[in-house]
Amino acid sequence: MDSLTNDAMEAGVVEKQDDSDSFTKVKSKKSQKRKLEAPDMDTEGPVASKRPQFPPISLDKLRGDDQMRKVAVPAHRYTPLKENWLKIFTPIVENLQLQVRFNLKSRNVEIKTCKETQDIASLTKAADFVKAFILGFQVEDALALIRLDELFLESFDVTDVKPLKGDHLSRAIGRIAGKGGKTKFTIENVTKTRIVLADTKVHILGSFQNIRMARTAICNLILGSPPSKVYGNIRVVASRSAERF
Repeated sequence: MDSLTNDAMEAGVVEKQDDSDSFTKVKSKKSQKRKLEAPDMDTEGPVASKRPQFPPISLDKLRGDDQMRKVAVPAHRYTPLKENWLKIFTPIVENLQLQVRFNLKSRNVEIKTCKETQDIASLTKAADFVKAFILGFQVEDALALIRLDELFLESFDVTDVKPLKGDHLSRAIGRIAGKGGKTKFTIENVTKTRIVLADTKVHILGSFQNIRMARTAICNLILGSPPSKVYGNIRVVASRSAERF
């Protein structure tokens, strides 16, 4: 009897082992994702990398070939350009070390770099200076674009703010200028900008923040706000910006 029970127990163990071998363990997806997402850990220590050493670039290679900018001159600005040519010519040649000429055939002011040009950004400054004068700014005001780095030009049309025609358009332009230019002068003095009204175009010269204040005031005038209300809003914004800085 004991031998029979032992044989039966051994057979049961074999059957259990066979059953366990028939089932395969399936790995969970979470563990696979974690293994994929886990970064490989470097067992070795950090490798010291040498910094690349490049030789300094010469000024000639940095500047490259001579570059040129052209500024178109409309017919109504020929005479002012001729009268103020010496004032425009002198700072571009002496201060910025550039070459400048007026092309009679194409009616463009051509500005070109040369060997004496030291600053690469001087070509852009000179082009902005000439463009500001062509748009109608005084030479003294346009010179600030050469002397200061944080001055910009912005232009927009009155009809971009509100589509106006006929008498409505002329009244909007009149509200911007004011009687004898009083409104325009007030906006210029409060926002520390310079404004030029040329037909339906408005050109503003100044820093980014001041241009934004002047543009907001002009847009309010175009939309029909009374000048007294616009004056008050400008003074409040200007006083706040002065307190910040």
